[in-house]
Amino acid sequence: MKVSDWGVTNVDYQTVQYCFPDNNLSCTKNIRPGVEYIIVYVFISVISVFTVFLNLLVIVSISHFKQLHTPTNVLILSLAVADLIAGLILMPVQGMTLIEPCWYFGEIFCSIFPLILYVVVIASLGNMIIISVDRFIAVNDPLRYPLKVNTNKAVVSIVVNWLFSFLYSFYLLYDFLLHPERNHTCIGECVLVVTLENLIIDTLVCLVAPCCIIIPLYMKICFVAKRQAKHLNSVTEKKAKSEKKAARSLGIVVLVYLLFWMPYYIATLSFGHDENDALIINVMNWLVCMNSCMNPLIYAMFYQWFRLSAKYILTLKIFEPSSEYFNLFPEEK
Repeated sequence: MKVSDWGVTNVDYQTVQYCFPDNNLSCTKNIRPGVEYIIVYVFISVISVFTVFLNLLVIVSISHFKQLHTPTNVLILSLAVADLIAGLILMPVQGMTLIEPCWYFGEIFCSIFPLILYVVVIASLGNMIIISVDRFIAVNDPLRYPLKVNTNKAVVSIVVNWLFSFLYSFYLLYDFLLHPERNHTCIGECVLVVTLENLIIDTLVCLVAPCCIIIPLYMKICFVAKRQAKHLNSVTEKKAKSEKKAARSLGIVVLVYLLFWMPYYIATLSFGHDENDALIINVMNWLVCMNSCMNPLIYAMFYQWFRLSAKYILTLKIFEPSSEYFNLFPEEK
């Protein structure tokens, strides 16, 4: 509710109040039942802590154990860093907007938060594209994969990805970053208005283009995997099976990400700008962030190395001498 709506109708002062009672320019808000606040805040807190915990396990695992220092795992590490930031910052703030209409974090964070949101989400999407390309090369040419892809190239691709994410986000939000208060009608409001032109550009860059890259790549991966199954010899079979297993599991990561990502763009393109539509978009936005807790769960389902490394971390065995050389692939002995 806007300040101008205050007192237009019979208002129950037990359910509506100012965001900042001492300021006459303050926005107003509807007061929800206490149990509703408790349920939402507990849910947000649990999901956020769970996301941070799981992604810290991924980051520590890949950083600590030498066997995991591979190009693919470096890409997974970059994705986990983005997911960690989402759990620490994006999910709590986005979750609060679902139930708390007032902005209590100040003008500076109001201008910075959308930039963090865009950078992290776009960097995650970029990671998905790079992972798809990496898996395509690995499955299409498993024997020469180590010659074509190495850790240094993976690091360079990650740096380029994060740099592009920042520059692209800065371009989209440039006017908002300069004048974050322009669309505010009262104190306690943080509103980001995206022009139709920028929305179309963002949809093309962050939805259409990635789908046009990722979907054909994984269709090609499936085709190559079936073709290889008929022509593999005993020397290449083990390597190819390993790469295909990694491609399948990471393909699920990519698919889940797109399933969480698409509803947001459908919502932003389909709905208007009234209060109810803004709530729907906020929910879709939070679902995109919530995807950050899904990736480690997928790793746990498909990767024995993640289950073993998590066990070593949680039992504090990583503090033992030479723990970085623990064998995480016992089946290869």
